[in-house]
Amino acid sequence: MIEESRTENRVIRTAVPAEAEAVAALHLRARATYYPDGIPQDGTDWLAVWRAAIERPDGHVLCVIDDGRLVGLASFRTPEGAPEDSVKLFQFHVDPDRWRSGIGTVLHEACVEEWRADGHRAAVLDVHVDNRRAQAFYARQGWIPDPENPPAEDDHHLFLRFSVASA
Repeated sequence: MIEESRTENRVIRTAVPAEAEAVAALHLRARATYYPDGIPQDGTDWLAVWRAAIERPDGHVLCVIDDGRLVGLASFRTPEGAPEDSVKLFQFHVDPDRWRSGIGTVLHEACVEEWRADGHRAAVLDVHVDNRRAQAFYARQGWIPDPENPPAEDDHHLFLRFSVASA
């Protein structure tokens, strides 16, 4: 597991429980950018969700700290029932004020490094259909549409796959 990795003046490391509020706040800011009518209020307690993700023994939450500020995060694990050599990227966010600064690229590289260390061969994710910026980012990183999981006609997400072994 990545404990800490330094890239330039950035630190990439495992998130700690005391950062759950900052993680949830970054998640909210990033999600707000691809919901034109506002983030759906479905009753989810995102602070509790992030606390659980950070504390989950079989999961990983990586964060990017730049000049003492949390500016990026990624959450991943092998879902129940999935092959052990696969991993799902559940959340991947960069502070909108820091887009196009290289944070997403170094965070993605750290994820791939961790996936390789953990013996994962394939990664999957789903991305909101209106989040074209994220779709373009993932394509640049080598993600492709998941042939095993095509979207339904009225689905709001696209399913992507990444080959860890060939990255």
